[in-house]
Amino acid sequence: MDGAEVEPDAVTEPPAEETDVVEEAEGVLLEDTIDYEALAQERTADLQRVQAEYSNYKKRVDRDRGLAKRSGVESVMADLLPVLDAIQLAREHNDLAEGSKLIIDELQKVTVKHGLATYGEVGEPFDPAMHEALMQMPAEEPVEVVTVTQVIQPGYALQGRVIRPARVAVANP
Repeated sequence: MDGAEVEPDAVTEPPAEETDVVEEAEGVLLEDTIDYEALAQERTADLQRVQAEYSNYKKRVDRDRGLAKRSGVESVMADLLPVLDAIQLAREHNDLAEGSKLIIDELQKVTVKHGLATYGEVGEPFDPAMHEALMQMPAEEPVEVVTVTQVIQPGYALQGRVIRPARVAVANP
């Protein structure tokens, strides 16, 4: 061939101007990519934060709903306490007709269904969180701890929470 032979493996380099333009374009693209990655990370963090807030909101609403329900039931049961006291007094004095006894039994079933329990027995240890001592009496037998000797009014607890302490007489050791 003539004096201008071209080697097949020879790489031709683009002119310097083209190289500068390509490098500049690559730099701009790299900066844009970094900006978009940062934006994507920021949006992902925002999304995770919103999801966590929503989850906490749902938990709080569920908890508040349960508290409101318990508070409502407790309020109703507290209003029923004088009725239950009157029923108990009438029952102790045998002043109830047979039909009234059936109604009373049904009312007591409803209160038990909603978690109302009565407590306060003669002979149990006095607990200031559950009992209200109205008087002190001498013990018929020696006692080792402050003990309930008479229940004046039973105590009521709703689902394990005292809504009225038992009013009692106690004996000291």
